[in-house]
Amino acid sequence: MKYLIQIYSNPASRAVWNGFTPEQQAEGYEYYQGISDDLASSGEFVAGEALADISLAKRVTHDDAGTVASDGPFAETKELLAGFYLVDCESETRAVEIAARFPESQFGLVEVRPVLEMASGSDV
Repeated sequence: MKYLIQIYSNPASRAVWNGFTPEQQAEGYEYYQGISDDLASSGEFVAGEALADISLAKRVTHDDAGTVASDGPFAETKELLAGFYLVDCESETRAVEIAARFPESQFGLVEVRPVLEMASGSDV
């Protein structure tokens, strides 16, 4: 079953990251790459990406008058989506085990969510 592991950041987690030296940040990136490599080796990795700064986000609205893309951030929030992993694993328990490997889990900033399996050919 597929699960989306959403990794959030907040001011406390950003402060920790920003307090790291460039060498420590490089080690952090290597740590995430190690998780990606492990998941690829096990066949559980489907996709994963870090997201650009929220200030680069666009809010899109569409109606009969057309489409409008306005600059973000578009909502006042304390937690922002920083990245994600899409995994295909045996169980929710395994997805939670994977999610616990991310340092953001220490701040309660990792969410595991099952992916809704759509029937092929569905109009939804």
